[in-house]
Amino acid sequence: MKKVFTLLTVAGMLTFGTFNSVYAQDVEAATEETMKVDSAAEAQAAALEAEAAKKAQEEKMATDAAAAEAAAVAPVEDESFTQVIKQKFIEGGPGFMGIVLVCLILGLAIVIERIIYLNMATTNTDRLLTNIESALNNGGVDAAKEVCRDTKGPVASIFYQGLERSHEGVDMVEKSIVSYGGVQMGLLEKGISWISLFIALAPMLGFMGTVIGMIGAFDAIAEAGDISPQVVAVGIKVALLTTVFGLIVAIILQIFFNYIVAKVDSIVNDMENASISLIDMLIKNEITNK
Repeated sequence: MKKVFTLLTVAGMLTFGTFNSVYAQDVEAATEETMKVDSAAEAQAAALEAEAAKKAQEEKMATDAAAAEAAAVAPVEDESFTQVIKQKFIEGGPGFMGIVLVCLILGLAIVIERIIYLNMATTNTDRLLTNIESALNNGGVDAAKEVCRDTKGPVASIFYQGLERSHEGVDMVEKSIVSYGGVQMGLLEKGISWISLFIALAPMLGFMGTVIGMIGAFDAIAEAGDISPQVVAVGIKVALLTTVFGLIVAIILQIFFNYIVAKVDSIVNDMENASISLIDMLIKNEITNK
């Protein structure tokens, strides 16, 4: 009985030792597997984090580059426009381009002088007629002449000349107004013919530069013996530049010329209408005095 108990004890111990050994191996294997999974997850997370950091860095570099490019382009464009104009003007040739520039400067000088003169010559004819009528009714012709002397503009000057001849009759007043009105119209139109001359001259000079540039291009072809873009480009470029600048000058002056002509027509119409009203006023005043 004691031997059997001993054998059972030994067998149990062996069985328990085997079970512990297997269990320990399983636990170790599971631990290793868990460590491998954790290591893989950590590596994947690190890779994702590195990729995100790299992408953020690339986006930041792209943004900085775009901002630097925008900051660099803005002043260059503002600066390059003036440089391009100067360069194209020089490339067009100093001869014809200089003459075209002189036409522009002289034309603009006359335009500015005419605009200032016409604006100063503009008169409120309705107010002037009201003041003259009031002066005629209260103080007679001398008071009306005083009103004309105190008023600037060609309309007041015409009225003054008409009132000066009022004692000779209405017919003489009308003739005086017509004669002096022609003088004032000539003063209003003074210098306008020069503007029209520069308007015609500027594109003609540009076309002449075009012809000379084409002649230079054909001379270059004859010397080179070859019709290549490099040989023809210089002459054609000069031709086109002179034409463009001549047309630009003509367009600018034409706009101001039309404005000045319209302003002169407006003043002349006011002069004519106001003169008729003045004659009617003198006739009415003459009848009243009688």
